Amino acid sequence: MKKSTVMHSVSIVFGIWGGLALFGAWIAGANGTILGFSQQHLYNDAIVLTLIGISAGICTQIYLKQDK
Repeated sequence: MKKSTVMHSVSIVFGIWGGLALFGAWIAGANGTILGFSQQHLYNDAIVLTLIGISAGICTQIYLKQDK
């Protein structure tokens, strides 16, 4: 399996997890929690997971250029 395919899959998974964390933060509200995580914790998770997804997407582009 090519590295670009693996990194593309990682990018998708982390992007979805980041979106779910953001959605959970919105649902939790200011003083609520979801699955034991506070709103601020979920916002921080969403930021980190989305950044990982973006970096994996950039990595995918680099690997695609190297494969050519």
